[in-house]
Amino acid sequence: MSLAPDAPVIAVLGLGEAGSLLARDLLDAGAAVRGYDPALPSPAGLAGQPGFTVTRSEAEAAAGATLVLSVNSSKAALGAFEAAIPAIAAGTAWADLNTASPGLKRQLATLGDRHAIPVTDIAMMAPVPGRGLKVPMLASGDAAVTAALLARLGASVEVLDGPAGLAATRKLLRSVFYKGMATSIVEALEAARAAGLEDWLHEHIGAELAKSDLATVDRIVAGTSQHAVRRGAEMAAAAAMLTELGVPPLMADASRAVHERLAP
Repeated sequence: MSLAPDAPVIAVLGLGEAGSLLARDLLDAGAAVRGYDPALPSPAGLAGQPGFTVTRSEAEAAAGATLVLSVNSSKAALGAFEAAIPAIAAGTAWADLNTASPGLKRQLATLGDRHAIPVTDIAMMAPVPGRGLKVPMLASGDAAVTAALLARLGASVEVLDGPAGLAATRKLLRSVFYKGMATSIVEALEAARAAGLEDWLHEHIGAELAKSDLATVDRIVAGTSQHAVRRGAEMAAAAAMLTELGVPPLMADASRAVHERLAP
């Protein structure tokens, strides 16, 4: 496949599971992709593909790119940006897709302002496998140009009216709920298995989730504060039971601590 003369050049930093899938979809959409991953000097399925260039550093990948997608890790996000800055030409945009704190996203934006590089905070709101570039994304900060380019290539990007860090804030607030619920369910089922009641609890959890609606949220919030003392004691007993069953009561004990904090 030959590239169109006006094909956008996009650098992808980080060619693990998410980055490699995004890179493949960008190639399929007609973009030229410059990839770099220190752990994958010859990324499987990408190296040798028409339109894909393996580079040896963040700076080499960013050189000549219209857009740089940082998909490495939150720990590497700042260092990758600092390493690439000397090679970034005027008009190049930087998009950080890592799951990182809003504070780090703001730090990247401040660094970008210092060097006249627009920085977009992008939060991927679902797993990338099975979706690739069509994974739902939220974008904030200097997001308009980046979002328009990604949308032209087939991405699904919702632009938020706010600074870098806003997209990350929305993602992580949801993570507190969703991952907290998921780990509570896993811990409860592990304890139920140890007690010989896994099938019963599995069915019970499914039935409760199936009948949940917006009113359920309001009821949970009001009830948790109203009955914090009693429920805190209940979760202390639950944590003791899990310990007796040989299951570390991490989520149960965290629930006890939250109820105690909310108690009048």
